[in-house]
Amino acid sequence: MEQAETITRQPVKLQDGGNHVQSLEPRAGKKAPIKVLSELYPDSVLFLNWGEGLSESQQTEAQSLFMKFGYNVYLSDQLSLNRSFKDGRNPRCLEKTYPYQLPTVSVILTIMNEAMSVIQRAINSIIHRTPAHLLKELILVDDFSSNDELKENLGKQIQLYNLRYPKLLKLIRHTKRKGLTQARISGCKAAKADVVIVLDAHVEVNVGWAEPILARIQEDRTVIVSPMFGKIHFDTLEVEHYPLASIGFDWALWCLYDPVPKSWFKLKDDTAPVKSPSIMGIFAADRQFLKEIGSLDKGMQVYGGENVELGLRVWQCGGKIEILPCSRIVHLERAFKPYAWNLGQFVRRNALRVAEVWLDNYKSMVYYYWNLPVKNHGIDYGDVSSRKELRKKLNCQSFDWYLKNVYPSLRPIRNIFGYGTMKNAMDDMICIDQGPVSGKTPILHLCHGYESQVVFYFLTGELYLGLLHDDWLSKNQCLVDPGQGPEPELATCSNVTYKRMHGHWDFKQGAAIINRDTKRCLEIQPDATRSYILTLQECTGQAWNIQHIVRDWESS
Repeated sequence: MEQAETITRQPVKLQDGGNHVQSLEPRAGKKAPIKVLSELYPDSVLFLNWGEGLSESQQTEAQSLFMKFGYNVYLSDQLSLNRSFKDGRNPRCLEKTYPYQLPTVSVILTIMNEAMSVIQRAINSIIHRTPAHLLKELILVDDFSSNDELKENLGKQIQLYNLRYPKLLKLIRHTKRKGLTQARISGCKAAKADVVIVLDAHVEVNVGWAEPILARIQEDRTVIVSPMFGKIHFDTLEVEHYPLASIGFDWALWCLYDPVPKSWFKLKDDTAPVKSPSIMGIFAADRQFLKEIGSLDKGMQVYGGENVELGLRVWQCGGKIEILPCSRIVHLERAFKPYAWNLGQFVRRNALRVAEVWLDNYKSMVYYYWNLPVKNHGIDYGDVSSRKELRKKLNCQSFDWYLKNVYPSLRPIRNIFGYGTMKNAMDDMICIDQGPVSGKTPILHLCHGYESQVVFYFLTGELYLGLLHDDWLSKNQCLVDPGQGPEPELATCSNVTYKRMHGHWDFKQGAAIINRDTKRCLEIQPDATRSYILTLQECTGQAWNIQHIVRDWESS
């Protein structure tokens, strides 16, 4: 039976007063800026592509809501709660049929200070586009939102939904802020259906989104699946469908989109599942299988890392991760995250936790990326003994197996001598810095230790500036001696190698930095402003120190 024939629920009237369906097409290209009557906020990104004809009071209200939520709540409150958007699926997906009898599903929406209309649009899309006989429950987990509207009205709105769909919606409220991972864990614990699907509350699902997920898990209960993602623009709320991709990550354990594996194209089936190294955090799983492999790691704090941890654990412990081309959702992307926390510290902390449990001898790569010593770094990533016991109990594969069999394009770098900030002994308050992004000349700057001052020195002699990439040759800037003039330069490391530029240096901790070809030293000298500049000159014996020296950590 076609999926459209199994959807029996009808639109529900809530707040917007009507059942009309609004279709929003994706942006065709870059538009000219929209002109408003009188621009009160000419520097606000909210009004670059939206806001024509708004009065000053409307602009003020829209900007205020934008600063509170990070997306266009003013427009969201005016749109239909039951809108449709262009179906982004491949035409071959429309030809597929699915059994009427599929596993039941508990859909979990995690909430933290979302706009009510955005939440309702997510609820409506799930109710109206999921077969009624399969949608067992819709669980909303509110992670202690401070938004007064949610405190006062969310429960009331759920009661209204349940009048039409008895006992379908459930609300869990945290009594203190626990973070995204804990909210997802709360939802999974409460779920009763065969399959759990974990979503953010700022999504809308496509027609036919659920059937491919449920059918694939019915075929293989050890598969964790993810739908394909699209983007809801933060300002116009228009929908843009992304091309098919797998989901990988870098050595910060931060997720990113990767090309589809070549093996998928050989199948010559646009509807076939795509093997993926990881997930973005939105996923579906057989509820019992998820429990068997340890659910989500409750030791994760606030935000970040739990998706990569689950992906590694699933692959290393006997399961697999797949992206389903015929299942699509769209995700509202904020212009910024209006959170009170510094999320970076939690992303870093969680990444170290994942590295200590799952990366074996490759864990040093994560420490390199975050510019931390592998030992005595002072970051408490929590007790990992139970997770290590789980790994032993499940008889999981090594991370080396994972790299070779699942994610061979994630390449470790083994020949690093030292990394971190680099200082001259004459003044330990200043560090080598990339300088302006568009420039090719490194500078000296007061030490701050952020990306522009992270230096890596390789045993092969390259010295480059910037965060660590697995394909560092093509992305990073290497220090070179141009051969003439006193100023050092930066060049793409691949050019240094292939064009035989003077980009190799001899260096030992507490000693000079000497170019192997020109024999000139990288040194510092005072300028007219009583500051220092980098210079290349005949060696005078100046000494340099790099923040972290690599030792035999891989065997620890």
